[in-house]
Amino acid sequence: MTQPEALRSLLEAVANGKVTPEVALDSLKDLAYESVGEFAKIDHHRQLRTGFPEVIWGPGKTPEQIAQIMEVMRQRNPVVMATRIEPAVYNALQSQVRGLQYYNLARICAITPPDIEPQFAGVISILSAGTADLPVAEEAAVTAELSGFRVQRLWDVGVAGIHRLLNNRHVIESASVLIVVAGMEGALPSVVAGLADCPVIAVPTSVGYGASFGGLAPLLTMLNSCAAGVGVVNIDNGFGAAVLAGQILRTAEKLRLALPAS
Repeated sequence: MTQPEALRSLLEAVANGKVTPEVALDSLKDLAYESVGEFAKIDHHRQLRTGFPEVIWGPGKTPEQIAQIMEVMRQRNPVVMATRIEPAVYNALQSQVRGLQYYNLARICAITPPDIEPQFAGVISILSAGTADLPVAEEAAVTAELSGFRVQRLWDVGVAGIHRLLNNRHVIESASVLIVVAGMEGALPSVVAGLADCPVIAVPTSVGYGASFGGLAPLLTMLNSCAAGVGVVNIDNGFGAAVLAGQILRTAEKLRLALPAS
């Protein structure tokens, strides 16, 4: 059965009272995708299932492919985002996609409304150990902001000068979720988790000298953290950290709304 046929059958079942609207909605969550040429299938209902729309991974795609995917996605999504877009690729995309914005440090291209207001309660605070970690930290920050979350940034507060972190404890104390980005030996998330009363998402980066093994050393440090409440994502995965932080806040909001009125 093709997708249009399946959709017609489902709508007829709702109209005939054989399927409730709630059951139909659950079915629709797994139904819609759209082919783009012979190289992509856009998952339009990912936001229905997961709370986050599909995002375009830039590397390995040509500018023409990225442009075609973005044009299809913009028909159904107020925000369309592509990650890991290098400046040369953005320059090629500019002439093909109208209204395209580029977040240079984060290497993110996006089509967005004029104003994006936070849609969820809570604050995602993002800390970076060093300036060299900023591309990954900004990827997390921009992803979270474009997804409708309020973000607070605190850069260059690594443990080599711990007073810089301690002088900004208000950023930790006001956070609902913390994303902590660090390379080298990766100690910062453990220190922050020892001060925080909220979840800490640790992001190892590939920044460091040879013995950091391209981010493997900070990854292992974070996995072996002696502080409780630390979750770890993959090396340089600022995007994944932002989505996880967003899911934590979205789940908290769902639980709050589910509580019986007092």
